[in-house]
Amino acid sequence: MAQLKAFCALRPQEKWVREVAALPYDVMTNEEAMEMVNGHPYSFLNIDKPDIHIHEKGEAPYIYAASKLQEMIQQGIFVQESEALYIYELCTNRVHQYGLVGLVATNDYEKGIIKKHENTRSDKQQERVWHIEHCKAHTGPIFLVENALEALGDELAQYASAHVPLFDETFENDITHRIYKVDDMTMISKWVSDFKTVPYLYIADGHHRAAAACKVAELKGDSNPETQNFLAVIFPKNQLEILAYHRVLKDESGYTKEELWDKLSIYFDIEPMSETVYLPNLRHTFGMRYQKQWYRLTCKKDYLQTLSSNEQLDVAILQNSVLAPIFKIKNPKEDPRIDFIPGVESPNVLNDCTEGEMDIAFSLYPTSLDELIMVADANGLMPPKSTWFEPKLRSGFLIHPFE
Repeated sequence: MAQLKAFCALRPQEKWVREVAALPYDVMTNEEAMEMVNGHPYSFLNIDKPDIHIHEKGEAPYIYAASKLQEMIQQGIFVQESEALYIYELCTNRVHQYGLVGLVATNDYEKGIIKKHENTRSDKQQERVWHIEHCKAHTGPIFLVENALEALGDELAQYASAHVPLFDETFENDITHRIYKVDDMTMISKWVSDFKTVPYLYIADGHHRAAAACKVAELKGDSNPETQNFLAVIFPKNQLEILAYHRVLKDESGYTKEELWDKLSIYFDIEPMSETVYLPNLRHTFGMRYQKQWYRLTCKKDYLQTLSSNEQLDVAILQNSVLAPIFKIKNPKEDPRIDFIPGVESPNVLNDCTEGEMDIAFSLYPTSLDELIMVADANGLMPPKSTWFEPKLRSGFLIHPFE
């Protein structure tokens, strides 16, 4: 069963919160990050994405990150809290979510109680190992989902409604982030006890950071017990949704339209659409923009019947039936011919992309949380860029130091 633990957080003083809190390091390019930190020396991106300042390979960027964090601690930007759990509230005009922030155990990850659904790249994992080791802290929470505590969401909302938040900030796109400190030992004991009945937690976002935290725990062993836990925010499944993650690609196949249609027709029924942008509203259907025209691709039933449950994920169907065999894109994470457009973007981005460097757009129906959990429970893996959660958590609100 899952382990949950309170911790002594580092957090920015209230007057510095807006300056410090930043989007996650992995949702932007280095150029975009440089623009964000310009004129903002205390932006957490200076710590979380240090390669925008130090362009060397290896550990040098993460030594810089550690020095920047220590500098901000010494300047009083960050202060140390007493032991507590925290509630992270996210509000937009579409959603209202409450997550519980605390520590989870690295051995739960190793034992499969904390389940993953993506492979990690060794180079990206090593970068986060260096970041954790040099900063002597877990600087960003892993985004986890629980599917067992029916009352948790209501309990978090009730606690928040009766307390004043530590932080209450609204950022771009009218996304409000509130953090509440829970230092009531009765509530802490209750939630710690409740999580002992939770059989599994599921990683929604943060696979590389979770794997890196476990590697650091292995390296440190018993010499530093605090490294045997890492920072997480756990949201009830019924409060979350996954947005679609579309694909745009450069067509280097050399096929004529007729040849391409012959290959697609093995698996799909193809129908031209009149919409300016076609976004599927059912599983197993796809939009395709080709030569400035949108088409609907509907999986043939006899084809679907040949697929396992994991293979029936829309992202898997597109990868295994179209991207890999037809366009030879076998490693979409690293292939420069493909890019990914999260569903939160304006749909017209798909048209714009195919008017520029890219040639073909594929729009997808969103993966569901039930599908994510199904794959994770089967110890399966989703194709890269299968899920996009919105709104994104901000980094810099809460840090778990272990020096």
